[in-house]
Amino acid sequence: MSNTIETIKEQIESNDILLYMKGTPRMPQCGFSSQAVQALMSCGERFAFVNILENPDIRAELPKYANWPTFPQLWIKGELVGGCDIIVEMAQNGELEPMVKDAVSDAEE
Repeated sequence: MSNTIETIKEQIESNDILLYMKGTPRMPQCGFSSQAVQALMSCGERFAFVNILENPDIRAELPKYANWPTFPQLWIKGELVGGCDIIVEMAQNGELEPMVKDAVSDAEE
């Protein structure tokens, strides 16, 4: 197994809320990442992120590992939630915030 896959697994395991995105939350580099960040930030909790533009090996390997071809990718408690459309839809229908809050409260216990 490649070191990149090991790195991805470690990132996912060590962060309860993790967004793989293009750019950073303050400076998203694509519209989809920007929408995903806004949806996540509206939940009011801190989250980790990986800028895939600065990590081309992760950008190449993560879609295969996740079996999900696009970015951004939101992972909560080690499970892939989905990409931009799913994140935004969940935020709009009220599913995202409780999921994020649960992940944070579990981490604090």
